[in-house]
Parts: sequence; structure tokens; C-alpha cells
Amino acid sequence: MKKDIHPKYYSDAKIICACGNTITTGSTVKEMKVEICAACHPFYTGKKKVLDTTGRVDRFKKLAEKSAKTKATVKTKSKTEKRAVKAAKKETKKK
Repeated sequence: MKKDIHPKYYSDAKIICACGNTITTGSTVKEMKVEICAACHPFYTGKKKVLDTTGRVDRFKKLAEKSAKTKATVKTKSKTEKRAVKAAKKETKKK
């Protein structure tokens, strides 16, 4: 086995977050700086906000309602049209 190929391991390495939280752990890097950690991340703190700035949810609901109405009118129209076509065929056969 080769000697001196492994990096130095620091058992007291510090991870420093932008919010000021400090975590002590073991790593091959003595000090790391991160932008976000479990103490300030919205998912873990329960302060998660859902922003629908473009109104996509409302837009989807409107399109779904419009589609449902269109399907309902197509079904009723198609039944009415089928009846009208049948009646027209009967009239042409009688003549």
C-alpha cells in the first residue's frame, strides 16, 4: 500500500452557515462555509411558502373547467345530432 496518499482528516472541522449556525463534524477540510443549513432552510424550519406568482394553478383550474364544459356540450350535441341524422335518414327512406 502506498504511504501518504490519503488527505489529512480533521475530526473537529467546522461548517459555518450564512445564518451564523456552526456545525462541528469530521472532514478532510478544516473549515467550510455554506449559504444554507438545516437551521435556516425553509423546508426544515416549517416556514415554507408556496408562491404562485404567475397564477398557473388558477389558470389550470380554469382550463380544466372549460374542458369539462366543452366535453359535456359535445356529448349533448352529438346525441342531438345523431338523433337528427337518424330522423333525416328515416325521412329520406320514406320518400
